[in-house]
Amino acid sequence: MISIISNFKKVKTIINNDKINIIAVSKSFNYDHIKPLVDFGHNHFGENKVQEAHSKWLNIKNKFPQINLHMIGKLQSNKAKEAVSLFDFIHSLDNIKLANLLFKFEKILNKKRKYFIQVNLGKEKQKNGVDINNLDKFYKYCVDELQLNVIGLMAIPPNDGNENLYFKLLMELKDTLGLEELSMGMSGDFKIALKYNTTFVRIGSAIFGTRT
Repeated sequence: MISIISNFKKVKTIINNDKINIIAVSKSFNYDHIKPLVDFGHNHFGENKVQEAHSKWLNIKNKFPQINLHMIGKLQSNKAKEAVSLFDFIHSLDNIKLANLLFKFEKILNKKRKYFIQVNLGKEKQKNGVDINNLDKFYKYCVDELQLNVIGLMAIPPNDGNENLYFKLLMELKDTLGLEELSMGMSGDFKIALKYNTTFVRIGSAIFGTRT
């Protein structure tokens, strides 16, 4: 059996910076598999489906209120209310309709969440995210009109070997907007993302092992 704690410690040693938040991506793993890391005291976990996260984490978050749950997948409009209720961070804010719904449900539920705007760095049709050319306008709408707490930018770069280029670009976009946080870097490329001042890395298989 893999040692989840040993794997986590290896990742933490590579990062070697307590200011960088490790989101342990627990999607598709059952809670028994994740539990050792919760017991170890880690507090940041990532899921990409609202329904799965609700069934897995609702009772656990009530028991461990210090846990921060991150929505890192595409957020469908019909799941917006449940997402605002459950997640502390949403990394996939990417369109006006969703922004309006998140604003609406924050008011109804009396909750404030932290958001990353997802940027489509490679203009890939199969990926979600705001086009770079529309980013400034979208950011201002979310912050000025809706008062959403946008803390940073997120991206999943194209898988074409140019991670340095994309991570540098996202860092520059973040700086242009005056934001503090970056959500970039996964198990296969987080070492590169570290060079470009990422503050949240999304690590799944390097901690929990290969998904079936």
